[in-house]
Amino acid sequence: MINHQKLREIFLNVAIGVLSFVFFSTPGYAVEPDEVLENSNLELRARNLSKELRCLVCRNESIDESNSIIARDLRLLLRDRLEAGDSDKEILNFLVGRYGEYILLKPVLDGKNIFLWFVGPFVFVICLVGLLSSFISGATLGKKPKRTLASNKNK
Repeated sequence: MINHQKLREIFLNVAIGVLSFVFFSTPGYAVEPDEVLENSNLELRARNLSKELRCLVCRNESIDESNSIIARDLRLLLRDRLEAGDSDKEILNFLVGRYGEYILLKPVLDGKNIFLWFVGPFVFVICLVGLLSSFISGATLGKKPKRTLASNKNK
């Protein structure tokens, strides 16, 4: 026989453990102590910029979060450019020129990729309209007129 009290207690403990892990865990950052700049303003700019840049090895992970070797190299390159006096825009333009727009986690909306930005939602809307119209037309075609008691008496 299953002891429901014991089962409920185990479930509660597991639920509390999972919720504690989810709510109290913090995101991990891959920036190593030897990468951190002494100037706190430059380090803050470096961290903000590195959150906008995609790791070229990891999918949809910023170089700030990635532990890959190329992400470390990009973080160091970013910090070198900051120490050389480059602005944030100059650094982003340099990296986009070197690695392409793929390096940006949020690509720029411009003439080259405007087609890609709007084709997806447009196709989705067209499919949704087609689906709704097929349901509506199918519902009206498949309906048979209801026979009432009055129509049955006349026959």
